[in-house]
Amino acid sequence: MRDARDVLKSPVISEKSVGLVEENKYSFWVNPAANKIEIKAAVEKMFKVSVVELRTMSVKGKEKRVGKYVGKTSNRKKAIATLKAGDKIENFAGL
Repeated sequence: MRDARDVLKSPVISEKSVGLVEENKYSFWVNPAANKIEIKAAVEKMFKVSVVELRTMSVKGKEKRVGKYVGKTSNRKKAIATLKAGDKIENFAGL
């Protein structure tokens, strides 16, 4: 099993993910090789909360262009963790 710091890369800070915090849902960028069991254990261990539901999705990289050069951002994996009622992660946007 991977270490919790190797599984969770960073929180997703976007308008939509900050809105989900009101519904007790928190979004993270995670290691693409990590599975749901490892992600759930990492969130519970790092933030000392109980995860009720976990959803994961693979996000394809986008093409970026600078002048005549075309590149691509890397593919990533995102996880949305729903916490037990009453649990919350303090300073989520500040991570």
